[in-house]
Amino acid sequence: MRRAAGSAGLLVVLAAVLGACGAATSATPGASATPAASVTPAASVTPAASATPAASVPLAKRDIILATTTSTQDSGLLDLLVPDFQARTGFVVKTVAVGSGQALKMGEEGNADVLLVHSPAAEVAFMDAGHGVDRRLVMHNDFVIVGPSGDPAGIRGTPAASDALGKIAGAEATFVSRGDDSGTHKAELALWKKAGITPAGAWYVESGQGMGATLQIASEKAGYTLTDRATYLAQKDALDLEVLVEGDAALLNVYHVISVNPARWPSVNTAGALAFADYLTSSEGQALIGSFGIGEFGEPLFVPDAGKAEDQLAPKP
Repeated sequence: MRRAAGSAGLLVVLAAVLGACGAATSATPGASATPAASVTPAASVTPAASATPAASVPLAKRDIILATTTSTQDSGLLDLLVPDFQARTGFVVKTVAVGSGQALKMGEEGNADVLLVHSPAAEVAFMDAGHGVDRRLVMHNDFVIVGPSGDPAGIRGTPAASDALGKIAGAEATFVSRGDDSGTHKAELALWKKAGITPAGAWYVESGQGMGATLQIASEKAGYTLTDRATYLAQKDALDLEVLVEGDAALLNVYHVISVNPARWPSVNTAGALAFADYLTSSEGQALIGSFGIGEFGEPLFVPDAGKAEDQLAPKP
């Protein structure tokens, strides 16, 4: 069994996917971790992987544990990408959808092979600590602030998201935070900090749950929340919430794929992790990402970014 994650809650999440995993050991004392890397530069999109690159890999090493965010699952994106990757490569993905903070912790403790996350500052710290060996830009979308159509705090159309949060706090209008150390939660806390506000009181509700559940709670309470656009659009028909604030540069939501360092955790499925990273940044993977949502919503829910410089990215205007 790989080393158990630090919290009892995460043990429950991992029970189903870690039961059959091989043993992991700490890195050999004195061995140096692979140097931290910044985002892997790419002049062009990686070519597609061959149909069955896992054919020569023992069956026991074909399983890949993917720790990712609830937004990639709740939006439905993984339902498109994972089956295509498995069909092309022969690897089998076991997905654990948690907040980015928990996903990074899983990687740090050797309980995942590859991460798909959206918490850039925490990702850089993860790489600097030697927990990851390969970090690549995959895609972006944006965060939006949603709320009831009546908009009791009067935030509709506010250009700066931090100013909108200031209005919500001033009106003590209900705001539902994920409160789960996810990438979305970290982005929200950064906006409160920018506004010079420490949110507290009965009006500020922490769900401790993923994006889909948090949106449902905000809808039921006629409150506001910060959400990635993809999850909101995927669940919009079941919600009494509208997009009220968007387009601020601070609302950019960037996703990277990270392979966990095998020098720290020899049982990590490095071949599978790199195959998954190669697929996400391949022409085929990027095409699926870029087409996801167009048929249902008339627009893509994510923008494919492999090969781009990060300073080229911007939220939807």
